[in-house]
Order: sequence, then structure tokens, then C-alpha cells
Amino acid sequence: MSDDALDIEQHDQLLAYLRATNRIAATETPQMKSLAGGVSNRSVLVKRPNGEAWVLKQALAKLRVKVDWFSDPARVHREALGLRWLEKLAPAGTITPLVFEDEAHHLIAMQAVPEPHENWKTMLLRGELETDHVRQFARLLAAIHRESSKLRDVLAEAFDDRTFFESLRVEPYYQFTASQVPEASNFIEALIGDTRATRISIVHGDYSPKNVLVRDGRVVLLDHEVIHWGDPAFDIGFALTHLLSKAHHFPTHRRAFQRAALDFWIHYGIALGDVPWRAALTGRAARHTLACVLARVAGRSPLEYLDDTERERQRSIIARMIGEGCWSEDVGMVIPQFLASVEHVQN
Repeated sequence: MSDDALDIEQHDQLLAYLRATNRIAATETPQMKSLAGGVSNRSVLVKRPNGEAWVLKQALAKLRVKVDWFSDPARVHREALGLRWLEKLAPAGTITPLVFEDEAHHLIAMQAVPEPHENWKTMLLRGELETDHVRQFARLLAAIHRESSKLRDVLAEAFDDRTFFESLRVEPYYQFTASQVPEASNFIEALIGDTRATRISIVHGDYSPKNVLVRDGRVVLLDHEVIHWGDPAFDIGFALTHLLSKAHHFPTHRRAFQRAALDFWIHYGIALGDVPWRAALTGRAARHTLACVLARVAGRSPLEYLDDTERERQRSIIARMIGEGCWSEDVGMVIPQFLASVEHVQN
């Protein structure tokens, strides 16, 4: 089998690979299940007879979206680096330990989160929104940002390569959106420049409810392939986008999601503490929130649960807010302004 022939979603190939590489015994036959939902990786759950359970991820060169979107599959090794460090930086039990890494086949294996567990995005789309989950989500992000910034001398160099952040976030989210929404292009291009120049902490780059599992009431963070050293405000904007877009989508739960977004921002700040770079964070977080909320309806990866009417409404509201200079305000002001505009347009 050549290096690029392995497809782990073909379970007979995966079994042969695991045996040939001595990851499992030659006579062992684990249970295998392909996991749905990812656009950038093949993912398979492997349950061994000894009780161990792994999730194997193999990066795709062409992502599974409607428009052409390519990224070097070597990004999975950035995720392996992230796993090694995040386990040291984040609260205990919030990161899945790395089991092994295979550079030739661009795949990694990590310990599976024990069952039963549920994807947090799935829960939120059912309207199941618990305050403690939101606060854990906020505290976890603050810990990653705070603790990594203390280790700048080591981590700034280790995570300096932002190739995958450029190909998976800057181009498809910001640059593509700027090309689709001309009235916001100057704002977005300026934000791109500031983002590239800002290097403060580890940035997860994909801090989203879809990458969180909830087990026994505790959150566990997944999918770290966009991790890099950069602007922590990007993670804040990326995370808030999902709460705000769901507030837009669910009128009956709008107030609850608005409270959750504000709660996330407040408890992130509490957990972050008095770091030297805190004062400059607020304005950048507001700008990234507006840009990300816009990108999820006008970029290469629009939110699938928003219909065409909702996407156009979100696009026009954010473009207007950008034009009115709302990006210069605190995130705590952007959140209610966006949702008040949604209600005004709907009514």
C-alpha cells in the first residue's frame, strides 16, 4: 500500500494498516465506525477488544464543501502538536490525549471520549442551552490563551507557522467574504492586516460548539488543526458567532442565546484575569465577532442551519453595523445591537 493510498474510511484498509504497523495485534479485530460531520478530515472510531477506544483522523486535501476549498493534509500534524501542548495548558479532562501520529499517511489517533457523550452543537440546535456549559466553554478558552501567553518564549516559535490558519480561515472566511460583500471589504482587509500582525497567545482557530463534546456535564474540546500563535480575539469572535447565529435562527430561544453570548464574554474575562494584553483585546474581539458572523453567511463555509432569508438578513445587518462603526465598541455592545436589529427587521 503506497503512502497516499490509505483511506481509513475503508475499514478493511484501516484494519490492514493497524495490523501492519503493529498498532494492534495481528489477530485483533476491533470494531470500526466512520464518524460523520467533518468537512476537512476522514474520521473513524476504533474500539479495541481490550476496552481502549481511539478516534483516527486523516486530513483531506480537498474539503467536503460545495465550493473548491483546498488545504495541505499535513495540517493534521499541527493538530498533533496542539494535542501535546493543550493537554498541558487546558483544565484537566478537557483535551483528548494523543495516541500516535503517522506523518506518511497524514493521520493521527487520539483517545476517544468515553461514552455516553453528545456533541454540543447538536444539543444547542435542539434548544438545550445550559449556563454551565457556556461558562466552561469560556473558561477553557481563557485558560488556553492565558497559560500559553505565559510560555511565549517556547510556544511562539513552536506555533509560528500560520499556513493552515491562512488557508482554512483567512482566505475562506475573511478574504472570500470581502470579495462577496464589497461594502465590508475595507473593514475586513484592515482586520486581516491587524490579525497577521498580532501575536499574543496560542489561538485554537476552530473554537466552535461543533468541536465540543459534553460528557457527564463536562466539555471536551476537539479539532485543533488550525492552532497557531496569533490573535486570541479571533477565537472569541469565532465562538460568539455560533451563539449569535443560533439566537438569530431560534426566535423562541433568542433571549437565552443572547444571555449565553454575554455570559461567555463575561466569564472569559473573569477567567483570563489581569494579563498585560487584556486592554487591547476588547476592540479586536468586537471586530472579529462582526467579521465572523458575516463570514458564516457570505464565506466559503456558510452555516447550514440558516436558510436563504436568514443568511441575507444576517449579511445586511452586519454590513450595516460595520458601516456605522459598531466594530469600535465593546463586544458586550455588539451582541445586543445585532439581535435588536434582527428583531427589528423581522418585525
